[in-house]
Amino acid sequence: MAGFFAILFLLAIITALALFLSARKQRAQTGLPYGARIVYADTGAWQKVERPLFARRYGLTGKPDYIVEERGATIPVEVKPNRVAPAPRESDILQLAAYALLIEENFGAAPEYGLLKYRDAVFQVELTNELRARLLGIIAAMCRDLSARDVARSHDDARRCRACGYRGACGQAL
Repeated sequence: MAGFFAILFLLAIITALALFLSARKQRAQTGLPYGARIVYADTGAWQKVERPLFARRYGLTGKPDYIVEERGATIPVEVKPNRVAPAPRESDILQLAAYALLIEENFGAAPEYGLLKYRDAVFQVELTNELRARLLGIIAAMCRDLSARDVARSHDDARRCRACGYRGACGQAL
């Protein structure tokens, strides 16, 4: 009888170890720093996010994949699971910078960096004043464009045109 309990105990230990290693691997795949506490998640994997973050001052709204807290710092994390690249894309960097504005407005402090998780890499992006200024310039240009009466769209990329959600209503579609 003691042998049966010893085998049962051993199986329980092996199962617990396997579950622990699996959970650790899954967490590593998210790109989240080890030991960081998740304070916001919009992946459906952790919890349902009721509302997106909003920054009235910038007319900006968004839902980062994760916001984590690590050693008092609030860090945005954007996950692009199908993206493979040797360096982060400019559009992803600007998206992360926009999340930094949202975090500053909603959590009270601007993050110093954010994380971009691609399929095989995690990039730490410094959220500098220069990046912030560039993003604010783009937001200002977008606001000006919203009030423009006649906009000539760029249709240099047929692939992008085919994927556009406005293609059916666009008189300039390729």
